[in-house]
Amino acid sequence: MANKRTFRSFSQFWQELFFMLKNRKQIRAAMRNSHILPAFRERLMLAVTSVNDCRYCSYYHIQLALQEGISSEEASKLLQGSFESCPSEEAPALLYAQHWAESDGNPSSEAVQRIIDNYGEQTLHDIDILLHMIRMGNYMGNAVDIIHEKMPLRKKHRPQAP
Repeated sequence: MANKRTFRSFSQFWQELFFMLKNRKQIRAAMRNSHILPAFRERLMLAVTSVNDCRYCSYYHIQLALQEGISSEEASKLLQGSFESCPSEEAPALLYAQHWAESDGNPSSEAVQRIIDNYGEQTLHDIDILLHMIRMGNYMGNAVDIIHEKMPLRKKHRPQAP
C-alpha cells in the first residue's frame, strides 16, 4: 500500500466538497445504478482505498464487500492492489480506478478511452462519480489520523486528594 494520502490544500478540500454537493443526484444514481452492481462498486472502492491507504474506509468497505458476496481473500487482495481473483470483465475498471487514484483524479486520455470502449460513457461517468466519493472519504479519514497523530488525546489532569 502507498503512503496515506490527504488533501494537498484546503482549496482542494473545498473543490471536492463542492463537487460532491453539486453532483449529489448523480452520486445517488450511481449508487443505485444497475450496471454497476454493488459488488463491482465495492471492488472499485477498495481499489482506490488500496492506493490512498485509509484504514477507516478499508474496514468499512471490506464489511460491505463481504455482505455483497466478495470473499475475504479477494477483499484482502484488492486492498493489496491485486485484482487477480476479480471477475475479468471488471479488471479494466479496477485498473482504471487504481490509476485514477494514483494520478490524483487525472487519468490519462488512453485510460479514459479504454473505459469508454469497454463500458461506455455513462458507466465511465458513474465510475468517476464513485471514485470521487471514495477519494473524499479516504482523504478525510487520513486527515483524521494525522490530527490524532499530532494531537493525541491527553488525560485530563486531576488534582489529587490530600
